[in-house]
Amino acid sequence: MPETTQQYTQRLLGYIEGKQPLRVQRETPKKLAALIKGKSKKQLMHPPAPGKWSVAQILAHLADSEIAVSWRLRQMLSSNGIAIQGYDQDAWAEAFDYARRDPRQSLASFRLLRENNLALLKGVPRKLWENHGVHQERGIETVTHFVNLVTGHDVNHLLQVEGILKKGQ
Repeated sequence: MPETTQQYTQRLLGYIEGKQPLRVQRETPKKLAALIKGKSKKQLMHPPAPGKWSVAQILAHLADSEIAVSWRLRQMLSSNGIAIQGYDQDAWAEAFDYARRDPRQSLASFRLLRENNLALLKGVPRKLWENHGVHQERGIETVTHFVNLVTGHDVNHLLQVEGILKKGQ
């Protein structure tokens, strides 16, 4: 049975219990770079099983997700209560050809986008962290909650990349 939206949210938040979200987000690109260091493009582009994403596809997903994060943060910070549209990650993966994207370029894009978002968040006044958006699937989410979800998403994919690379050794 597929995971519900609520189960997914709880799983992501469980990954970050006791952790500092912005620190985890700052470290994620570095950890990913360390994980893929010395790996061939072929290794990174090979899916672990039929229908599963390769490391390259995960890196492309993280880069594109960070674009969505950028937009959503700016919407919530500037327009409290705004509707937040979801997106179909599998449709993006197909439309934007994640299977053929260069993994190191995807990581470089992710790193730059993430640095930009962290710089934005560093300057956000405390009161704006309680601004919220209304996600079409998850409901009301404050900026704080959204940042926590993004952090859990990072950890989820770090674990996924680690697992794929361990199996492929």
